[in-house]
Amino acid sequence: MSTNRSQRATGCSSKAIIEWLFAEGRRIESTNRFVHALAHQMNDHGASIDRLMVSLLTLNPQLVATSETWLKSSDTTKTIDASHDIRNTERYIGSPLEAIYKTHKRVHQRLDNLPEDAHRAYTELAEDGFTDYLALPVLFDETDEPGAAIIICTKRQGGFTVQDVDSFRQVRDYVAPVLEVHALRHLSRSLMNTYVGQRTAARVLAGMVKRGDANTINAALWFSDLRDFTEITETLPAKQVLEMLNEYFEFVAAAVTAQGGEILRFIGDAMLIVFPIEGDMCMQTACRSAIDAAIDARNTLEVLNHQRHRHGLPEIEFGVGLNVGEVIYGNVGAPDRLDFTVMGPAVNRTARLETLTKELGRSILFSREFAELIDLPVHFFGDYAMKGIAEPQPVYGLEID
Repeated sequence: MSTNRSQRATGCSSKAIIEWLFAEGRRIESTNRFVHALAHQMNDHGASIDRLMVSLLTLNPQLVATSETWLKSSDTTKTIDASHDIRNTERYIGSPLEAIYKTHKRVHQRLDNLPEDAHRAYTELAEDGFTDYLALPVLFDETDEPGAAIIICTKRQGGFTVQDVDSFRQVRDYVAPVLEVHALRHLSRSLMNTYVGQRTAARVLAGMVKRGDANTINAALWFSDLRDFTEITETLPAKQVLEMLNEYFEFVAAAVTAQGGEILRFIGDAMLIVFPIEGDMCMQTACRSAIDAAIDARNTLEVLNHQRHRHGLPEIEFGVGLNVGEVIYGNVGAPDRLDFTVMGPAVNRTARLETLTKELGRSILFSREFAELIDLPVHFFGDYAMKGIAEPQPVYGLEID
């Protein structure tokens, strides 16, 4: 990283950094790579930065912010996601970041002469040899609410000069629209992943947005449903029903995502899940992942029901139908209100298999095609009539369920 003598003498050249932002920096799509490149540009043009952090607020059910931190000592940039709970921790309360987001004003603190009651955000940096700390709020819109923060630290003796701070402020003003694009890009991915799933989100963001846009794929399919849910909604308070649903969805989602499955739809108390057969995944692998997820979910349910019983709550019971086959994977709906889902006879059979779990008193049932692709002992229950399907269909389950 080069820094010439005239730059050291005159401080950071904001003009050169701003020119880079408009010429090259704005075209870097990865926030991680952008922060890394920005740190190099600032040091190459007269700054003396040993740590650069960019924190972006986000809209996510689990995360309140995501940050990228570059360290000169290792020349690496690390991504750290912060959960909503962090706002209740000692690490955040009283920190300069909290001050930034509450007061919307910059925070400048020398680290080589800290007061005894200094926050750990300062003391930890001071212990690592940093001498100065500057945090700048970044505004994105007319609300004057910061959407991001830039934290700049140095180990240089004497810290930042007045000219350094003014140059950093100028750079911040021109970095703001670039960071807003990064924040919006992160926000769109976050919301799409939350509401339609990671694979589907990638397809939609890649351009599959028109009604009728679809692919034919092979997949292992899962359809599950709670038992006696109508009765539960009639007898339990709405809050308990919602808590019960969320518990059910949570343990199923944990089991499914661990095996590479993706939840496509929540349909009341039902779940439609797909294990796409793509890349290196073969049909046997997809089916084994689906049955392993079903077994894991059932085992977790046993523990959860034991806890619910001790607290006087009704137990959760559910059934899972599993199948494998060719499906249409894409957009369906009204011209301006679409659903990205899977369709086809294989999906219908999966739902019918789940319905039979109640009749046969089993937690997991699957088709013959599915049974032939898993290496577990199975039991043949016979051929059963299914609504909307002309011929009775063979139904299988695990030997021990």
